[in-house]
Amino acid sequence: MAEKKTAEKKPAARKTALKTTPAKKAAARPAPKKAVKSAGQQGGARVRVTMLRSVIGTRESHRATVLGLGLKRRHQTVELVDTPAVRGMINKVNYLLKVEA
Repeated sequence: MAEKKTAEKKPAARKTALKTTPAKKAAARPAPKKAVKSAGQQGGARVRVTMLRSVIGTRESHRATVLGLGLKRRHQTVELVDTPAVRGMINKVNYLLKVEA
């Protein structure tokens, strides 16, 4: 009678050592970019925006717009440069905000 050899599977050895990433060389890093003044740093007309109502129950795009204005919680106030882009964002979610010139 011929005996069949069955291959026994050995359990894979567990790796107990923590994986660490190799340290990057300082010379391989790109030089930091020069800071460019944004519209907020240049001055100009400013507008104060306060979030009065919560974003719970609003559309996802409206939540993203409020976050884009820099508002995260109720009664938080931010001061923004009065540009057409900012005005459009304010008009989109005007039912959540209070705007002061």
